[in-house]
Amino acid sequence: MEKLSFVDEHAIDLAVSREQAWRALTHVLATGFAMSMPAPAGWVLGLSPRRAHGDWTRATLAGNTLPGFAVSDARAPERLTLRGHHRFSTYALAFELDSRGGEACTLRARTSAAFPGQTGRVYRSLVIGSGAHRILVRRLLRTIAARA
Repeated sequence: MEKLSFVDEHAIDLAVSREQAWRALTHVLATGFAMSMPAPAGWVLGLSPRRAHGDWTRATLAGNTLPGFAVSDARAPERLTLRGHHRFSTYALAFELDSRGGEACTLRARTSAAFPGQTGRVYRSLVIGSGAHRILVRRLLRTIAARA
């Protein structure tokens, strides 16, 4: 397995329990996130996995996929790690839910990736360097918070 380097981490405080936040996280991933990558773009990038698969309401998420991501670790309601790759990058997106006591938690999204070769460096500058990744991850966290 390719060594991935830290890219960034974003967090949002939620006024709900970790269990409620987990349900919102899995719902948003299954409904909004899964539909966000148009099929032609996935083909051009060479996403692996290419399609969404699985039941995101199950207790275990092993085997579930989204376009460009597969569940590699899931410990409800604490941690969900998605891994994937395409022509320009191999990456992981880890969500962690930290309880702040009672009906409050913090949701973190940590990205790690490898960008091999010249095309990987160009892709990194387009996606990470431009700020697009930061904007998309923060939007995802706000969407999960609104759902929670």
